[in-house]
Amino acid sequence: MDNYENGLKIRELVIGKEASQLVSDSLADIAPLLNQKTLLVFDEADQRKTLNMKQREMITITALLTQGDTASQLNIHIQGALNVGITRDEIVEVFIHCLSYVGFPRVLNAISVAKQVFSNQ
Repeated sequence: MDNYENGLKIRELVIGKEASQLVSDSLADIAPLLNQKTLLVFDEADQRKTLNMKQREMITITALLTQGDTASQLNIHIQGALNVGITRDEIVEVFIHCLSYVGFPRVLNAISVAKQVFSNQ
């Protein structure tokens, strides 16, 4: 299995096959190289064993929350967090913990995305 195949396997494990295919499809006609880069990111994360996938997804949703304008990616990675075993309560707690650092608007936006993801389960 090469790096791209392993990256695809890990991406599908984390965000799900349907979301993974949506990522590939959305980039196919405009930026196929970007799709390949995302696969390499997942492969490289899998190769480094210091953090497990739960820890990585928790960091990812935190980083996305702090950036502010990332609802689409936050949606995918909140689902990914759930897929790797992070609970709804843990996701909400991560967001609440960020309140003092990033402020109400970003935390409220992230909670809104989480609520949407949770309701689709």
